[in-house]
Amino acid sequence: MGSFSIWHWLIVLLVVILIFGTKKLKNLGSDLGGAVKGFKDGVKGAQDSGDAPAPGSVPAQQVTTHKTDAQTVDVDAKTKS
Repeated sequence: MGSFSIWHWLIVLLVVILIFGTKKLKNLGSDLGGAVKGFKDGVKGAQDSGDAPAPGSVPAQQVTTHKTDAQTVDVDAKTKS
């Protein structure tokens, strides 16, 4: 009852191929591979840059808070000069 034997997996694979066809499965595999590659590049790029934007590309902002009420918090974003 434990794990499936190789024959069970071959039958499942055959049914999947019959339902979806090889062309759709090939496209699905290439799309999944492209998504994984893009994710890895994004993670690698974020680690290389240290999550900091390039100097001069985005102005730095200063955030200040003003409490006007016990339940309301106003936030103002100002560019840093």
